[in-house]
Amino acid sequence: MGDLSNEPDPGLLATYLNDHLTGAEAGVALASRIARVQQGTPSGPALAHAAVEIERDRAALIQIMKDLGVPRRRLKRALGRLAEKVGRLKLNNRLLRRSPLSSVVELESLWLGVNGKSRLWHSLGAVAAGDNGLSPQLLDHLLDRARQQADELEDLRMRAVEDAFGVLSHRG
Repeated sequence: MGDLSNEPDPGLLATYLNDHLTGAEAGVALASRIARVQQGTPSGPALAHAAVEIERDRAALIQIMKDLGVPRRRLKRALGRLAEKVGRLKLNNRLLRRSPLSSVVELESLWLGVNGKSRLWHSLGAVAAGDNGLSPQLLDHLLDRARQQADELEDLRMRAVEDAFGVLSHRG
């Protein structure tokens, strides 16, 4: 059932942060690829902006890990890059050209990652209350930015749904 002592295991935070760094690596690669593919489309500028912000958030996580003395685990980072590449292999009923469904699935994946990142910032906000050198103000800023990114990605996802399925959304 686990350790019944009240002493926190410092390795757990390191594992948690490295797991999120793995996801961040995959998210940066996915966001950059989506922005590149959508360059020149109406969604292109918003996706390019999202890719830059997602990269900034990854850099913020790396800095937080440095500040806390948490080493980065190379194997997990390599697995994250591999997972992003495997995620490109999806059956979408198109062999030689990009399917509109690809945008829907990719934006959903990115949205899920951004929401996971917001949970990271929220959790670290609770950790920051323990006076360990984490800045609650920085974490609040990162959390707000993640929420804004999720909202923007949802708007882009709904546009992709409209394009893929020929429907009008009921945005409101």
